[in-house]
Amino acid sequence: MTIWTPIIAKDKLTPDTGVCALVNGKQVAIFFDRKTDQLFAIDNYCPASKANVLSRGLISSVKDVLTVSSPLYKEHFSLTTGECLEDATLSVPVYAVRVTDGMVEVTV
Repeated sequence: MTIWTPIIAKDKLTPDTGVCALVNGKQVAIFFDRKTDQLFAIDNYCPASKANVLSRGLISSVKDVLTVSSPLYKEHFSLTTGECLEDATLSVPVYAVRVTDGMVEVTV
């Protein structure tokens, strides 16, 4: 059974930036991309810097891949796969995200 955790009202999200939420003991970074009108949820932990900082990164497109850039070392992580574009040995988990009755919900 999938358990969805409500996080924040979608209309409270600032487009193209992230917010962090604690979901089942994990820090999850949630992003709303204005251009595609899509939500993304990835782990907040950056394996390059070994810090919980990805929610402070900015959304960008690199090589036609929608990414978030780590605010410390500037690695780019795909918002759909979690893969690092600069270092194939690094990746972050991605999580399912949806909107129900105006609330952003995540499952980990």
